[in-house]
Amino acid sequence: MTGARRFSQAISEGDGISVVAEVDGPEAARQAEAEGAEGILVHGGLAAALGPISEAISVPVLYYWNGEEADRLHGADACVLDAAASREDSEEALEQAHAELDDHFELALRVEDEEQLEDALETFDPELVVLAGKAEQGLEGVLDLLADVPAGKLAIADVPTVTREEIAELERAGVDAVIVRAADVAGLVGESPPEV
Repeated sequence: MTGARRFSQAISEGDGISVVAEVDGPEAARQAEAEGAEGILVHGGLAAALGPISEAISVPVLYYWNGEEADRLHGADACVLDAAASREDSEEALEQAHAELDDHFELALRVEDEEQLEDALETFDPELVVLAGKAEQGLEGVLDLLADVPAGKLAIADVPTVTREEIAELERAGVDAVIVRAADVAGLVGESPPEV
């Protein structure tokens, strides 16, 4: 594995749920880390930004893989493979991607329903699972999927928008990390405002 920083270790250490911030460049990554993000997510198509982002921060970088060859992903510590998108192409495509990337990065399988989760666990036995649920289900879809994640796996919630209360609910349910927009990190990680 070439990734210098272990993404799984970063989100499993310490107390509470970890925040993973979606960023598109080094400045946003620095800001998100300063505000408390314990990991950074870079979306597919931004492979060229991985190196500068990685050099700007000390937390690990999770890359949302978009078909690039492993040697083009300098700066990524872990990669997300989307089981839903791969299923549309073919299960074989997901297996090929997994085989190509597995020697270089920690891998997280992103799933949207119970069938995808079951297939991912059976075929790949991933340590990291990104629980997206269906778009219309939001947080409830993630929590439903979480019930089927075996003990010992690290669960990352991927919901379109999330509040501090929902993060607390995810934490109570046993989710290890949640993906948020970089602009939201300070408001979601910071100390709670004093009661008046």
